[in-house]
Amino acid sequence: MPNRLASEKSPYLRQHAGNPVDWYPWGPEALARARAEDRPILLSIGYSACHWCHVMERESFEDEATAALMNASFVSIKVDREERPDLDDVYQHAVQLLGRHGGWPLTVFLTPAGVPFFGGTYFPPQDRYGMPSFRRILESVAESWRTRRKDIEGAGAELLRTLSEVTAPSPAAGLVTPASWSTAVGRLLARVDPEHGGFGSRPKFPNSMDLEVLWRAAVLDGREDARTAVLRSLHHMADGGLHDQLGGGFHRYSTDERWLVPHFEKMLYDNALLAPLYHAAFLETGDGRLREAGEDALGWAAREMASPAGGFYSTQDADSEGHEGRFFLWTPGQVEAVVGPERAGALCRHLGITAAGNFEGERGENVLTRATPSTPELEEGRRALWAAREQRPKPFRDEKIIAGWNGLAISAFARAAVAPSEGGRNSSELLKVARAAADFARDRLTVDGQLRRSWLDGPGSVPAFAGDHAFLAIAHLDLYEVAFQPRDLARARALGDALLDRFFVAGEAAVAVAASDAEPLVHRPIGLYDNAIPGATSAALEAWQRLAWLTGEARYREAAGEVVRRHVDAMVENPFGFGNLLCGLDRHLRGPVEVVVAGALADPRTQALLAAARSVWLPNRALAHVEPGAAAAPLAKELWEGRTNPSAPTCFVCRDGACLAPLTDPADLPAALRQARRSR
Repeated sequence: MPNRLASEKSPYLRQHAGNPVDWYPWGPEALARARAEDRPILLSIGYSACHWCHVMERESFEDEATAALMNASFVSIKVDREERPDLDDVYQHAVQLLGRHGGWPLTVFLTPAGVPFFGGTYFPPQDRYGMPSFRRILESVAESWRTRRKDIEGAGAELLRTLSEVTAPSPAAGLVTPASWSTAVGRLLARVDPEHGGFGSRPKFPNSMDLEVLWRAAVLDGREDARTAVLRSLHHMADGGLHDQLGGGFHRYSTDERWLVPHFEKMLYDNALLAPLYHAAFLETGDGRLREAGEDALGWAAREMASPAGGFYSTQDADSEGHEGRFFLWTPGQVEAVVGPERAGALCRHLGITAAGNFEGERGENVLTRATPSTPELEEGRRALWAAREQRPKPFRDEKIIAGWNGLAISAFARAAVAPSEGGRNSSELLKVARAAADFARDRLTVDGQLRRSWLDGPGSVPAFAGDHAFLAIAHLDLYEVAFQPRDLARARALGDALLDRFFVAGEAAVAVAASDAEPLVHRPIGLYDNAIPGATSAALEAWQRLAWLTGEARYREAAGEVVRRHVDAMVENPFGFGNLLCGLDRHLRGPVEVVVAGALADPRTQALLAAARSVWLPNRALAHVEPGAAAAPLAKELWEGRTNPSAPTCFVCRDGACLAPLTDPADLPAALRQARRSR
């Protein structure tokens, strides 16, 4: 018989509906039972695309004897981390303070009041890997609860005190100088793998936020060491197994330092963050391989993750047919069966396929790479393999539509829609995809004026978090700089205001993960650090900085400045955890390059100026359009005053209160923008 999870919206929770465990979703019913029966809580947090979550379910949660132990001594609660990042944040930090690595599945034991006192991640069914079995853990915790209750409660209270101390921002503001930026960049560069790119060794994640920091240093400061590090990273990722060489898009991370064997799950957010970085590198280098990799990521998202209603789904699983990566792996014989023996040899060499294989096991299976340059014939062979792969059973797709992740995707599509391309990409189609997702968030994810976290067959009950508001605010700013529709700027302002009014913790100059009126937890987490996606504080910082540039409103500028000043020392001390916040430091130090194009939007000359303005990577740009004779009230007065009636479409480029000579020839604009972006 299915348990309580069968009626939940989350696909991850529903995956556990057939377990013999007496699971509860997080909520009043479970917490009330724990208090009424004075039982400890066993909290299990994961997500639908998590390989080791599936392993632990098969080994333990589907096992009758293990379930009996859980049911006898605990109130067992299952949480989808994608629905509840606030819970995940609290209990991940708690487990790390207990001296264990974080990750998923997260397994945490709580008092009936929700206070954590013991935990870890994956536990095996028998003692192995140097870890005790899950059953032994269950028996030991249950016995300790019965015999050492006071010790457990005291340890839990101490853990909460420590959690509040270590996650609190620095109490004092630091000195914000260009040296702060340069020092942080140098420390990031010290962690770069000089051979394969990326940071550190294994496992190796894309770390797109930190790569953007280095790309800013490369382009805006002229640092060749940073340029080399980023380009090496992007090329190795694009040519390695991290990149799906047939279907496009990037997997979650590489299990080795060479980007060869990935963990095969694909996340919407990874691809939404990587695509703009590849486009930025293409703008500076003209390297078509970089452009293709970015466009492949968006192509995958549009093909596999866009719902008919417009919003983007969240993840694709790592597993298919009961095995990790099975959908993506190839043997030489499988290639030959598709393209024939005459063409198979060259295609196998191109894609790094050998009889020995490069994947674990004895099946001779291969993760595809790009081992040799492409040719038209090889491209034809790759398309044939992709068509054949489409006939295989596909990995499970989690069709939750998450507000903030959709904001990241909207930004990626909006920016790509106006980026120069040599591949015949249809810009109007990219913008259409972005607009459909933005409309979905406005119409389907907003209930009674309040944004919800997710949608699956209807809006979820969980209110949106700070990151959801911030990423959607940025998305609407990106849409505004594409189409210059006042509704996008208005929506960005509404979301930015909500961040200030409901999430900003003024005393800590940071943004809380959940709103001030959200469900109270044992600890209110602050969204300060980058994880797989930018931290909520850094995303709010970008939204406020860009809103201040476009609207001139002091409240945005003041909040943004407070965030930078309060956390500058932490950024410099630990740049690897603050990549996106460091981008905000760069915006603060350099200020905006104001690019205002005045002229009828339908005039081809105006469009030519806008195209030229977008042909240069300008990360700290405030791009605005002034329609002749139209009211320009939504914009800061200095952006439009005296520019509403030009004799011909004109572009004004300004920096630090000083403007270059007005430009009417698009050919003159790229050089002017490059000059403006390098000054400080």
